Parts: sequence; C-alpha cells; structure tokens
Amino acid sequence: MTRVAVVGHVEWVEFVVVESYPERGVVEHAERAFTHAGGGAVVAAATLAELGAQVDFFCALGDDDNGHAAQAELTRRGATVHAAWRQSPTRRVITLLDGGGERTIVAIGDRLQPSGDDPLDWGTLEEVDGVYLTAGDVGAARHSRKARVLVATPRFRQSLGDQELTLDALVFSRSDQDEVRWATEGGHGGRWWGESEGRWEAAATPGEIHDSYGCGDSFAAGFSFGLAQNMEIGDAAAVGASCGAEMLTRVGAP
Repeated sequence: MTRVAVVGHVEWVEFVVVESYPERGVVEHAERAFTHAGGGAVVAAATLAELGAQVDFFCALGDDDNGHAAQAELTRRGATVHAAWRQSPTRRVITLLDGGGERTIVAIGDRLQPSGDDPLDWGTLEEVDGVYLTAGDVGAARHSRKARVLVATPRFRQSLGDQELTLDALVFSRSDQDEVRWATEGGHGGRWWGESEGRWEAAATPGEIHDSYGCGDSFAAGFSFGLAQNMEIGDAAAVGASCGAEMLTRVGAP
C-alpha cells in the first residue's frame, strides 16, 4: 500500500449553501448549513484515503471541542492523526457555497500549524512514500524532506526560502491571486516545468457541478499520490485532475 503523509493545518468549517453571494446590507436565506473539519490539508488527507493510500496526518489543533471533533473526524476518514495540542483555539471558517459553483471563505482566528519541535512521531516520515505539505515551520519542513517525494503548496511561504529545503514539486492554483502567474489552469488543465516541461488536460467532471471547495488541494493530493507511486509527471497530474474533477461534484468536499 502506498503511504503518504500530509503535514499541515486544520480548520473547523461551517458550510452555508446560498443561491448567490449576498449583497451588502441585505438578509440572505441559506438553503442549508453543516460543519466539519476542512482546509487544504484535510481535503488532501481525505482524498488520499479515498485513493487507497495509508495516510499519516501531522497537524496542530486547539485543545477545544472543535479540535477534538476534527481529530475524531479525520480518524473516521482513515487518517492516522499526529496532533500537537495548542492552548489557542482551533481556527474557525465560514464558507459560502453559491449556486454558481463558487466558494467564498471567511477565516476567523489564527491558522495553527505543526512545529518541528513538537513531540510528534516525525520519524514516521522516513518510512512514507511521499508528503504533501501545506503548513508548518522550517523544522516541520525539514522533517517532511525525509520522505522520498515532497510536494508543497505556496501557502507554505515561510520556509520556501530555506536553502536547505528542496522540493520535488510546488503546486500553484490559478484561483489564488498570489499564485496565478505560475498556476494550474483549472478547467483548461495545466502545465509543469523544471527538469522537464509539459501539459496535462483537464479531466471530465463525472456529474453535476456543485462547488469548487477543495478542488485545488484534491488535485495536489492526487498528484502527490501519483508521484509517490513513481508515476511520470503527466500521469500523476492526470490522477490529480481526476480527483479535482470529482470534488466539483460534491457539496462542501470532501
């Protein structure tokens, strides 16, 4: 079994389904609302578990009801959770899902992230086939580099300038204003460059489109899974594209 770790952040997300994004000063009726653990790292862990990977999840959680609920949910989804407990509250997020398939996110509180000094089972990362990294300090990143394959998101900005840290892939999203110059192209596929260059095609959506929450990180998870299985870059990207297309069909993925 392919073993992939995710090192990153957790948010406790309230998803609110609305017909359209509310105008300023109006009262908008929500069709429904639900809560569960979310954020890029959580989406990636759930996607990897669905692909059949053995998943180790390294994170920091607030020692509060939301943090413990997130740990329980991740465990139910098939991940082995390695959590550093913080006195700060688990970050809360409100996500509006509109009828046009877009999501709008409001984050409340600081993002908690694991530190290389946290007493977690970092030695596990020497045994995994790959790591997807979304958040952590320089120490957490260096622990992550013990894996054969290391994929990161630019949201992991604080350690990207570390001269001792080398990445196998950095995945950009066109929907992020900070990343758009280098990004994947959503429904038009995407491109890669580095030791080689090429393009991949977008995958067909296997059903009705509901919202875009989690599509980018599910792509990154599938891509990381493919690289961990020693696939060529184009083949790994095709796995990622299929995962991203699948997430479009779910409400408040994963």
